[in-house]
Amino acid sequence: MTKGRKFGLAPAGFALILCAVAVVFSLSVAGCAQTSPYVIATSTIAVNSGSAAVVPADTSNEADEPILTIKKRVDEVNVLFIATDRHGKFVRNLNQNDFSIFDDHKPVESILNFRRETDLPIELGLLMDVSGSVQGRFGFEKEAATGFLQHIIRPGYDRAFVVGFNKESHLTQDFTDQVPLLAAGVQRMKNGGGTALYDAVYKACQEKLLRDQFDHPIRKAIVILSDGEDNQSEHTRGQAIEMAERAEVLIYAISTDDSGLILRGDKVLEDLASATGGRAFFPYKMKDITRSFAAIEDELRSQYDVSYKPSDFDADGRYRSIQITALKKDLQVRARRGYYAPRQ
Repeated sequence: MTKGRKFGLAPAGFALILCAVAVVFSLSVAGCAQTSPYVIATSTIAVNSGSAAVVPADTSNEADEPILTIKKRVDEVNVLFIATDRHGKFVRNLNQNDFSIFDDHKPVESILNFRRETDLPIELGLLMDVSGSVQGRFGFEKEAATGFLQHIIRPGYDRAFVVGFNKESHLTQDFTDQVPLLAAGVQRMKNGGGTALYDAVYKACQEKLLRDQFDHPIRKAIVILSDGEDNQSEHTRGQAIEMAERAEVLIYAISTDDSGLILRGDKVLEDLASATGGRAFFPYKMKDITRSFAAIEDELRSQYDVSYKPSDFDADGRYRSIQITALKKDLQVRARRGYYAPRQ
């Protein structure tokens, strides 16, 4: 009696089972390979009690979800914006009658909701340039970024993720509300290599922040630390901005250049920030980096939230501009420039 017959399996049947196992195994490996586009750190770190916590979050269900699903009325637009006086200080006591809102160059049909939102939950991505060009102040920048996360992330309320990028994007900590995990993700970064800034922005918006509406109002923001010099990206600057607009993400940028000169990367950071309603900072001294983080934190707690119904709206997928202006001449408004209508 052969071994196959001893276990009640004919040789042909045994071969079929081996083939089936091989197919299932190969499909499983392929599925795992497509779980995340990031290069993900696999180390573990201790939090408080000393127990190990795996850095990447479980994203097994996300791969099955559509990128964009319309859950609310498609003709409702939501915009977060800030108002400042002529000295750049935030003005937090205005109401909807203090503003004029145009959508696609036409007055909006109606204001559905207007709120002063100083305490909205935050979904934040920290993107740090780890290329060779940022070596000079890299250690201090990591410390400043860690301090920023400690101040702005409230456990049980806000969440953040951390990405270091050179020619690739490395997810060193997935979404979490645990600051020790985020701080460890920052400290694990090592610098060197080229710079793919546009790819990092595009991927962070598409893979982490592009969702349909949440159950409650929420702020989505990316904070970039980089000199803005991109030399490795497959995506263009315009494509990175478009993906940020589709994800309704505010981009804040802090320049790592300390030359004191106006360089090409400065314009890149300005474009990314201004198109999305954020702001770019150009700190010359190292202590100014900490001040830039503090200014971003203050701004994220000083926003207005308006929902409106546009005039002559079509769900045709095209880009529509947004223009919000203050009726008082000495006030300035900063908001994203527009959005892409959903397509039905």
